Amino acid sequence: MALRKIGVEEELMLVDPATGELTAVSQKAVRAHQQGSTQAAVGVGIHSNEPGVEQELFLQQIETDTAPKESVPELVEELRRGRRAVGEAARAAGAAAVAMPTPVLVDPQQNVTPKPRYQRIYEEFGELARQSLVCAMHLHIDIADDDEGVAVIDRIRPWLPVLLAISANSPFWRGGDTGYASWRAHIWTRWPSNGSAEAFGDAATYRATARNLVAWGAALDPGMIYFDARLAERYPTVEIRVADVCTELEDAALLAALARGLVETAARQGRDGAPLPTWRSDELRAATWRASRYGTAGRLVHPEKLELAPVRDVFGALITQIGPALDDAGDRPMVEAAFEHLLARGNGASRQRAVFEAHGDLAAVVADLRRRTDASWE
Repeated sequence: MALRKIGVEEELMLVDPATGELTAVSQKAVRAHQQGSTQAAVGVGIHSNEPGVEQELFLQQIETDTAPKESVPELVEELRRGRRAVGEAARAAGAAAVAMPTPVLVDPQQNVTPKPRYQRIYEEFGELARQSLVCAMHLHIDIADDDEGVAVIDRIRPWLPVLLAISANSPFWRGGDTGYASWRAHIWTRWPSNGSAEAFGDAATYRATARNLVAWGAALDPGMIYFDARLAERYPTVEIRVADVCTELEDAALLAALARGLVETAARQGRDGAPLPTWRSDELRAATWRASRYGTAGRLVHPEKLELAPVRDVFGALITQIGPALDDAGDRPMVEAAFEHLLARGNGASRQRAVFEAHGDLAAVVADLRRRTDASWE
């Protein structure tokens, strides 16, 4: 059977190699990539054979995206190629590209990318936009059509906090410890078009809701529909948007396999007419908050028992839920091994705090993030 392909978008920070402070050089970096890429003129990214390198809202960020792949190991190699592309582009601009979801050091500068759409966002949303210098990982999973996509979105909602907990990699924010495992997720929940949406039921309702959000000014355009899981605007995919950018590619691979398993399982349930999960959006927000607060270091909301449970129990329930899809893709052994490895070494937030405790210096945290990012592609 044909497997659903997976594509990934990663946002990375640009830092000064000497100080670890953010540096606003994405224009120079993207220009360097375009000058060195034979594919720049014909398009790159999720539906190309070349990794894309693009600007984001701030000049201190850079983005890469992969070609879609059926095989998770092949996807990891695409992620490696993408990181190499942005890493080399950053070096050409005198910077380093770091898989770091939030500014760890104090960052007084906020340089919006001088493109009309980004400037409109910055002006319209004010302090909300100014606080949004954060980096995520977005997972794209193939769907047959919008109807299947909405059936998927409606059914995967209770499980998305588990993906957030696994990816949580942003405990520090501009010079201080937030007390959260994923402060990026908390920042992003402030957007009026973001979060755990109510079940839509069909594609027509989804599109009508999106149109209302744009018409009411909660989003400037469909690209600003920031639901935790949405129909992608540019691709025939469901886009899952809850994850921090992961410094370790093993964590990214784990999330990609779990996301595909969720989408495939939900699509099968939709075809079989299985009932939708009966979750309120306020309950989903609470479950998401708990995942952002504790990551894998605390108890999570169990999506089936609706009670707090150890992370291992919640993960076990997820594997039971999507097990047939994981088996069909051949992903179960990798998923189980990667999860055990993550628990043994800690997720990204745990690693950052451990480095800070060892050195007492947030610059050391950035240096460690940079070293591990570089090691993922060099």
